[in-house]
Amino acid sequence: MPFERVVVVGAGAIGSLYAARLSARAPVHVVARAAHADAITRHGLHVSGVESFTARVSASTTVDRIGPRALLLLTTKVNDNRAAIEAVAGHLEDDTIILCVQNGLGGEDIVRDVLSAHRRTNIVLRAITQFGAIFKEPGAVDYKVAGQTLIEQHAFSNELAELFTSCGLNGRVSETITIEVWRKLIFNCVINPITSITGTEVGGIADPRLEPLKRLVIDECLAVARMEQVTFEIDFMTTITDIFGSSRNIASMRQDLLRHKPTEIDHMNGAVVRLGARHGIACPVNAALTAMIKAMEGR
Repeated sequence: MPFERVVVVGAGAIGSLYAARLSARAPVHVVARAAHADAITRHGLHVSGVESFTARVSASTTVDRIGPRALLLLTTKVNDNRAAIEAVAGHLEDDTIILCVQNGLGGEDIVRDVLSAHRRTNIVLRAITQFGAIFKEPGAVDYKVAGQTLIEQHAFSNELAELFTSCGLNGRVSETITIEVWRKLIFNCVINPITSITGTEVGGIADPRLEPLKRLVIDECLAVARMEQVTFEIDFMTTITDIFGSSRNIASMRQDLLRHKPTEIDHMNGAVVRLGARHGIACPVNAALTAMIKAMEGR
């Protein structure tokens, strides 16, 4: 099914980067906050950093039409999923495909629950992005890190991967998306809260003084993952340092705190704590990090 239109719901840093890149291959409309949507409408969507260009996309704060053969890219924070899908559910076509490009656990399940309540049967797929970006100002994002877009396996996934690859987003179909979700979750459970608390760039996670804390977080996550039938052969301690030690990016959680926005802590470390409780596994370190980030949100 060739996509005639892409609608990006939740055009923050990553959503805006994807919208800008995808506009090279399809008409793109972004749903964003008023100041961002207005700046995009007036001056285009400017990307700087790894690449510098300005994309011409349409933008608004709401959407009242999806259109046939459309891809809806959901890039909101997971805590905003329910409201975001409620707002567009009445405008979906039967052939609209929804791709959740998000962090944390359970975002796609929230979307499916809302659609079920609306008696809709749209395809909902999960994706993981390895790209990194920072929201600079309305109408502009800083493209910090290139990577891959891993897409849940489905009959339409090869076409999605080809679309992403054709516009520089390096699409790959994953037969083990659950493992990939957990892999990124563990990265996020370490990097996001710790660098937010220490006030550093992502690369600050390589500080050897943080190793005892990182080990405790990882061990709790791995114990819960095993109960979910997810196992790994990699050494997360070494992998995190090797992959992220040189990063100048700012973690999404720290970006949220700097902009006085709610974080996704409940769907990262908080999700590990809840799943752990379900399996009878205590996760006190992840619980402590969750409490600390929530305290920072309340300032």
